[in-house]
Amino acid sequence: MGDPADLDVLIPTRDRPAALAVTLAGLAAQTAAGFRVVVSDQSEVPVAEDALVAAAVRILRHRDRPVEVLRHVPPRGLAEQRQFLLDQAARRYVLYLDDDVWLEPDAVEVLLSAVEELGCGFVGFALHGLSYRDDLRPHELLPYEEWTSTVLPERIRRHDPRWWRHTLHNAANPLHLARRVGTGRAWWPYKVAWIGGCVLYDRERLVECGGFEFWRSVPPAHSGEDVVAELRVMERYGGAGLLPSRAYHLELPTTVHDRSAECYDYVLDSP
Repeated sequence: MGDPADLDVLIPTRDRPAALAVTLAGLAAQTAAGFRVVVSDQSEVPVAEDALVAAAVRILRHRDRPVEVLRHVPPRGLAEQRQFLLDQAARRYVLYLDDDVWLEPDAVEVLLSAVEELGCGFVGFALHGLSYRDDLRPHELLPYEEWTSTVLPERIRRHDPRWWRHTLHNAANPLHLARRVGTGRAWWPYKVAWIGGCVLYDRERLVECGGFEFWRSVPPAHSGEDVVAELRVMERYGGAGLLPSRAYHLELPTTVHDRSAECYDYVLDSP
């Protein structure tokens, strides 16, 4: 396993203190210790004032997981917030974790082991939506393909059939997929289009590929910023999803209501 002291966990948050407290509690319970947590807060009421968040922060610090909760306002869009977090990072790896994700206790340990062994630009866990655990979608699992050797760079765009790998991550598909193809290994890598919510990058490679600096070229109300960053890193260094997933979506309503501008259209499909 890679050294947890080489990891910064980066969490963007806005107006979801209860969910953030659950996310931080999951980090406090990790088997790995020594990683650092940085929260970028754009909430109307600062999350540091919430009793549950404050308690989770105290527990993290008590368990050798330093935490910084940074006030970052006014909001300038998701990409800018992610770039702000990246600018705070200094360690070898960065884990972008959404503020509504609970991780199993060995999740960080597995992510670090996988990125060290695979040597690619990023690895991640697709999020389980357990309210869909009885919703079987075998047609959405058809694009599944494992990495059976070295993870290689891939250039994927919307017109590419590989784009349809995104259906692997709908609803509770990661859960059903792991049950279908499970082999008794602790983890195994598979090919992705992108992963949302829980992605660990090699920080220098993410920076080399531009990070989220493209925030200046997209409207403030946008979505899909993580897709652009991952596609860019994947094109140079490859990326992989990991099964079984150890990340769970809390399934709260989104705080991003205006999704009319996709970063892909402005950054990857721009003239």
